[in-house]
Amino acid sequence: MTRHLDPDETGLKRAAEMLRRGGLVSFPTETVYGLGADASDDAAVARIFDAKGRPSFNPLIVHLPDAEAVEAYCVMDDTARRLAATFWPGALTLVLPIRPYAGISRLVTAGLDTLAVRVPDHPLAQALLRETARPVAAPSANPSGRVSPTTPAHVLAGLGGRIEAVLDGGPCGVGLESTILDCTGVTPALLRAGGLPAEAIEACLGLPLAPPAPTPATAPSAPGQLSSHYAPKGTVRLDAIETEPGETYLGFGPLGAGMNLSRSGDLVEAAANLFDCLHRLDALGAERIAVAPIPDHGLGRAINDRLRRAAAPRR
Repeated sequence: MTRHLDPDETGLKRAAEMLRRGGLVSFPTETVYGLGADASDDAAVARIFDAKGRPSFNPLIVHLPDAEAVEAYCVMDDTARRLAATFWPGALTLVLPIRPYAGISRLVTAGLDTLAVRVPDHPLAQALLRETARPVAAPSANPSGRVSPTTPAHVLAGLGGRIEAVLDGGPCGVGLESTILDCTGVTPALLRAGGLPAEAIEACLGLPLAPPAPTPATAPSAPGQLSSHYAPKGTVRLDAIETEPGETYLGFGPLGAGMNLSRSGDLVEAAANLFDCLHRLDALGAERIAVAPIPDHGLGRAINDRLRRAAAPRR
């Protein structure tokens, strides 16, 4: 049975104790709910892959409370430090060279010599990381390839009975996973669009991000790079102006009188609502889903990235 933990001192202490003992605890971040385990514990990390049904070649993100903690595990150059100072805590993951003898499970890195790290901007996540005093590996708390969770109910619907607990922090504010940058080259490369717009990162750096290298189908360098991902149970058709027979419509702006990501056309609101709407479509039993066009700038790039992966052929 998966326990529901309140966001108080008792709940935090119980969640931290579970993590230190090798348990799996889902906790809120500003992006989505993560499925946490002690990143230094091979057995605990292996349980993440088992609970999610996640391919073992897919790396995990490690969550830490601040940039100083990150530097204990990773090598940060001046560019990485500038990004950390500007955007952490926040919805940005950096892929960095891992330090020798960092003590991180090789299952977390999928055997690579890099580590994906993030400092979440959620008070409950911050409190849990400090209380646990361990690096916490935490992919999204959903079955692999399915829609990411933004509420405790979403977590329980997908992983109830397979994990120890859910720490309840209410709905997530951003609603999209973090933006991921590869910081191992001369110029950072965008590996995954996410809750931090690429335009903001480029403004900070004063230069455009490098394009990512092609991702081998069985050797991604960071989470969220598999072609089929974030998928509801039904098939998805994108850029739909109107529905075809048998389709359920997910609208945006003036398109779609029923379920709508943002009637005002606000991309921030649409990002926050995306995964919840996909969960609702699953609950409705929608077998064919048509999605209205989404502008491809700012957070729209991340929304479209998730929708393209949701619409990709299933493996």
